[in-house]
Amino acid sequence: MTTSKARLSFLFITAALDMIGVGLIIPSLPDVVRRFITDEAQVTEYFGYFMSVYALMQFVASPILGALSDLFGRRPILLTSLIMAGIDYLLMAFAPDLTWLFIGRMISGLTGASVTVCMAYVADISDDSNRSNNYGMIGAALGLGFIIGPALGGYLGHFSPQAPFLAAAILNILNFLFGLFVLPESFAKEKRKKPQWRKLNPFSSLKNIFHDPLILSFASVHFLFQLAGMTHPSIWTLYTEHRFGWSSTQVGLSLTLVGLLIAIAQGWLTRIVMPKWGEHKVLIYCAFGNFISFILYGLAYEGWMMYFVILFTSLFFVAQPALQSLATKNIPEHEQGEFQGALVGLTSLASIINPLIISRVFSHFSDQEGLYLPGAPYYLAAMVSFVGWLVIVKSKKI
Repeated sequence: MTTSKARLSFLFITAALDMIGVGLIIPSLPDVVRRFITDEAQVTEYFGYFMSVYALMQFVASPILGALSDLFGRRPILLTSLIMAGIDYLLMAFAPDLTWLFIGRMISGLTGASVTVCMAYVADISDDSNRSNNYGMIGAALGLGFIIGPALGGYLGHFSPQAPFLAAAILNILNFLFGLFVLPESFAKEKRKKPQWRKLNPFSSLKNIFHDPLILSFASVHFLFQLAGMTHPSIWTLYTEHRFGWSSTQVGLSLTLVGLLIAIAQGWLTRIVMPKWGEHKVLIYCAFGNFISFILYGLAYEGWMMYFVILFTSLFFVAQPALQSLATKNIPEHEQGEFQGALVGLTSLASIINPLIISRVFSHFSDQEGLYLPGAPYYLAAMVSFVGWLVIVKSKKI
C-alpha cells in the first residue's frame, strides 16, 4: 500500500470509528447504567445525561483539538485521540460506579471530536484535483460508521453490556497501531502557529447569525430540524425496550436500517425530487412530513409498526440537502463559511439540549402510576417540527 493510500485509509477508518463509537454503545448503554441503578425512571434520566455530556464535550473540544493540531501537528493529536479513546472504552466497560462511567463518557466525547483534525489533515494533503473526492471520502466514512455502529453494538450487546465497549476499545487501539506506522505528519513545522485562544470559544460561530436575517432564517429551521431529529438517538433504545420489549439486537438493526435509508435518500432520492419540485417545495413537504412521522412514532403500539414508520419517514430525509441547497443559492458567498460554522454549532447545541429534555419527558410519561403516555417525547418532537414548518411557510427569505 502506497503512503498516500495508507494515510487516506487511516483517515477513513478514524472518521468511521468516531461514528461507530457513537452507534456501537447506544443499544447497550441502558443495560450498562442498570448495573448501578434499578429504578427505570433514573435509568432514563442518566441515559439522557450520558448522551448530552458526550455532545457537550464534542462541542467544546472540536475547536480546541483543531487549534492544538495547528500548534503541534496533525499526527500527534490524531494518534493521542485514538489511544485515549481505546483506554477510555476499556474504562467504561469495567467502570466500578456511575461516576467513572460518566467520566468515561466525557473523555469519549473529547476524543470523538478528532474528526475535526481529520478534516484539517485532508485540507493539508489535497489540491484542486482531489479535494472534493477526499472530503467525500470522509463524509462516506461518517455515514458508514453510523450504519455499522448500531448493528455491531446491538449484536455484541446480546452477549453482554460490556462487549460493545470492548469492541470499540480494540478497534481504536488497532487503528492507533496502524496510524503509528503509516501516518506521516502533514502540517510542516514552519507553518505552525500558536492558537489565538479567544477564537476557541465554541459559541463564536453562533454569535453573528442574529445580525443577518437571512442567515437567521435558515439557521432557525436547521436548529428546529436537529432539535426534533435528535429525539431518536436520545430515546430510541429506551422507548422501544419499554414499549415493545425490543432487545439490543433489534434496536441495533432498526438504527442500521435508518442509516441505510438516510444514505439512499440523500444519495439517490435527492437527485429525483429536487429537479422535479425544487428545493423550496421539497423543504415544505419534508417539514410537514416529519411532523406527521413523529406523531406516528408516538402512536405505534406494535414493534412492527415502527419499521413502516421508518420507511415512511425516509421520504423526508432529503430535507437537509434541500435546506443546504437553498442556502447556497441565497446566502452570499462571503457569508457561507459563517453559515456552515453556525450549522455545526447549532447541531451540537441540539445534541446537548434534546437528551436532557426528552429523557425527562419519557421518564415522566412512562410511569404507569401517573398519566401514561410513552409516546410523549415524539409528540413533543412533532410540535418542534411543526414550528419549523411554520417558519418555512411564513418566512419570505426561505
